[in-house]
Amino acid sequence: MFPLIESIQVSDGKLQHLSYHQHRFETSYFKVYKKLTHMRISKVIQVPEAYQQGLVKLRFLYNESDCICQYNNYRPADIKRLKLVSSDKINYDIKWVDRSNLENLKKQKGSADDILIVKNQRITDTSFSNIVFYDGNHWVTPEFPLLHGTARARLLHEKKIITHDIFVDDLKNFSHFKLINAMRGFDSVALAIDSII
Repeated sequence: MFPLIESIQVSDGKLQHLSYHQHRFETSYFKVYKKLTHMRISKVIQVPEAYQQGLVKLRFLYNESDCICQYNNYRPADIKRLKLVSSDKINYDIKWVDRSNLENLKKQKGSADDILIVKNQRITDTSFSNIVFYDGNHWVTPEFPLLHGTARARLLHEKKIITHDIFVDDLKNFSHFKLINAMRGFDSVALAIDSII
């Protein structure tokens, strides 16, 4: 059984932003298993010939002593509307394979394409990504996401986005938003804030 996962972008056979995945892998491993790991993701991954072209999603699943790799050609989901859904008990601070708590919340999306999760009145994440909002000057991401995503960490490091504590009532201060994760770059399409219902 492999309870933990890193989702890694492979572009034309090359692993993308691996240092951020390695850091989160090591952090999650230590939280779960209470010890350090010496595994280097780059040393155990060899992208098969069939996935050397185009955009591919690598699911790197692992446990205390072993790992497996699963590859799939990737096409991003067409997300146009988000439904605000509240849960003060939701917790997803480690990237688990088991996403049942998120999937249960997603059942409330109604006619929207995905959910935007509110915890203690704070904006957090969608069911599968971090989110950034545009205030006319800066792209801002919630200070308290459910999961500290690798794309979020990289964009903060590159100073392309900043953090701020964002409450539901603050959404009116933004004009647009984008969804970001390992498979969705910062060049993804910006959607109007009124696409959040």
